[in-house]
Amino acid sequence: MMTRKVRKWEKLPGKNTFCCDGRVMMARQKGVFYLTLFLIVGTCSLFFAFECPYLAIHLSPAIPVFAILLFFFVMAMLLRTSFSDPGVLPRALPEEATFIEMEIEATNGNVPAGQRPPPRIRNVQINGQIVKLKYCYTCKIFRPPRASHCSICDNCVDRFDHHCPWVGNCVGKRNYRYFYLFTLSLSLLTIYIFTFNIVHVVMRSVNSGFVKTLQDTPGTYPFMLVCFFTLWSVVGLTGFHTYLISLNQTTNEDIKGSWSGKNRVQNPYSHKNIINNCCEVLCGPAYPSVLDRRGLMRDDLPVPTSALSIVPGLWLLLESSYGAMFPLQKTTAPLIPNEHTPDDAKPSMADSAIAHAEKRSPSPREEKLPSLPKSSPTLTKVPPLASPETDAEASIIAKDKAL
Repeated sequence: MMTRKVRKWEKLPGKNTFCCDGRVMMARQKGVFYLTLFLIVGTCSLFFAFECPYLAIHLSPAIPVFAILLFFFVMAMLLRTSFSDPGVLPRALPEEATFIEMEIEATNGNVPAGQRPPPRIRNVQINGQIVKLKYCYTCKIFRPPRASHCSICDNCVDRFDHHCPWVGNCVGKRNYRYFYLFTLSLSLLTIYIFTFNIVHVVMRSVNSGFVKTLQDTPGTYPFMLVCFFTLWSVVGLTGFHTYLISLNQTTNEDIKGSWSGKNRVQNPYSHKNIINNCCEVLCGPAYPSVLDRRGLMRDDLPVPTSALSIVPGLWLLLESSYGAMFPLQKTTAPLIPNEHTPDDAKPSMADSAIAHAEKRSPSPREEKLPSLPKSSPTLTKVPPLASPETDAEASIIAKDKAL
């Protein structure tokens, strides 16, 4: 076995992709994320190219400056949300999984054949409320409170909110605030661009008429329609997450009705105050990643069968076939000792004499071979193989004989 050191992100299970030596972590489905980049960059580029020059001259030069700052903030929040670890929980090691299985079997006892085993849950108390911890059969762990397994990324995510294809990543404990800031700033940018598009059309229509404005800027009206329909979806999404933050609730909990079901169970994570809930979600501490993606680990690789493992067998075959014609001797000392050779490595006089005698004496296999007479008809002289040099020499000899 060969052992080499690799980064831990290279061996992490799940369906995530990593870039920049494990610093960037995303989901495998990134097509919608590229569409998000195209829509934001394309819309802002059209605004900067056609509307901003006219507005900067006739209204204020601060309009394009503020739009540029807002655009860069939107892109920063988008990339921060997409490229970060959302709070993925590491899977249990084989030893830990075995211990948990033994503990569950000891708790549940022997289940009769044909009966369904009881659900694997644990109860913990949070702020006077009983919360169930569910067992993940994929990660082999009891998930922490508010954690859930993402079927797209195939990982358990702490404080799982949802998987957002528009950002190409899960939204969880470590990147939820950046996701909310992204939706909030994108809503402001969309409103800003849509508003100044209308201002641009009105100012041009006052000077040259509506029809003339339509002819001079034919791309403005499709652009306004795109901003109009995008505005409602983005602003609506921002409003929904603002409502969730005020209750200190996640999208996953809201969809499942965890705190508003038939039992009317109170949310144990809410502070009963909108300001405190917003401060906890948006201004709380930045949690470190528990994956250690760039840490080093040992990876055992099987040694591939190479030509070096076949050569000894080949020499054994040759030695058994031809005897002493292919001797295999291990050299322990240099053939010609010098002043740098240690005394114990230099061959003695007796060793030299024995080696000389063995060199002159025939091998046992050579003694068994009968000697054939020189005039034996079975011995034929094998001509050498033809080559350009031998062909040239033969032609010269033939010419000399002819002369």
